[in-house]
Amino acid sequence: MINALLEAGIFGYINQLPYAVSTNPSVQPKAIFVSALRDKPLAADFDYEVAGQEADFQTGLTALSKIAKTYVGFGDNSALNSKLSTLNLENVEFNIFSGKCPAGNVGVQVNNIDPVNKGEVVWTIGDPTVVLFIGRLFNTGKVDLKRTVALCGSEIKNPAYVDMLVGEELSTLLSNSYDAGKSVRIINGNVLTGKPTTKDSFLGAHSSEITVIPEGNDADEMLGWILPRFKQFSVNRSYFSWLCGKKDYALDARIKGGERHIIMSGEYDKVLPMDIYGEYLIKAIISGDIDRQEALGIYEVSPEDFALAEFVDSSKLELQRIVREGLNILRKENA
Repeated sequence: MINALLEAGIFGYINQLPYAVSTNPSVQPKAIFVSALRDKPLAADFDYEVAGQEADFQTGLTALSKIAKTYVGFGDNSALNSKLSTLNLENVEFNIFSGKCPAGNVGVQVNNIDPVNKGEVVWTIGDPTVVLFIGRLFNTGKVDLKRTVALCGSEIKNPAYVDMLVGEELSTLLSNSYDAGKSVRIINGNVLTGKPTTKDSFLGAHSSEITVIPEGNDADEMLGWILPRFKQFSVNRSYFSWLCGKKDYALDARIKGGERHIIMSGEYDKVLPMDIYGEYLIKAIISGDIDRQEALGIYEVSPEDFALAEFVDSSKLELQRIVREGLNILRKENA
């Protein structure tokens, strides 16, 4: 099973915890976790993508379950879960997660089902399309990396789903899809964890969205971000826009404020549904205290788990970068 995935070049899609890196095929995992819940902003609906391909998804899960017990996380309104839960797949367990982002993060699901302890390894698939890739391989004998991508963002004229191949050029997709005269941020992926790119780049291996939002570098505002206002979004009600009730906002790529000392405010805990103390873990990583990092649960996290915390962070810290650097150092120490 593993050899077939290696020969097809698909095994590299499987990551592991701890360290949130590509896994070693020679290491037996205690379990495999698959998240079929996409809940990040403007995320592509996996139920829409998998429609008509349920047999491939089932085959992919069956193949993974031959390696280790496989846990699959669905949203509470998933049509795919309703179809698969009646099949009683051997060595596969389905779990329902409700609530807002980041419930769909595979790390959050691992933490709530079977946390990773020191010395343990679990394999993770945070992109459910990978299970389709695996299923197509065993059903047809061919490598088929076609996926359905959401073209989205406030600057896109006509948001749509588009079938693309991994590595396909973005230029044809983005041609005339937004106002070329505006300064925009093109993101390979979603706004929380995606990477800035250009229209001459290519579809990323894990990208289920191509997002286009305003860059914000052409904004000319009196007194900058500090001026009280009614038409801009703020998590902590720094602006008066919260008085106007729920409304849609066209957020741009600006940080709106400079990096400052970390504030122990409990902000991370509000958006991090894991049994860890996020702020204390970040401080331990910054200070290089490896023993404290281990005690605070660094083996259970990946950078994407802190993406929403980074968005709400009053200190404007690059939390995903900090977590990535901490995991890299810990991996080197334990090598």
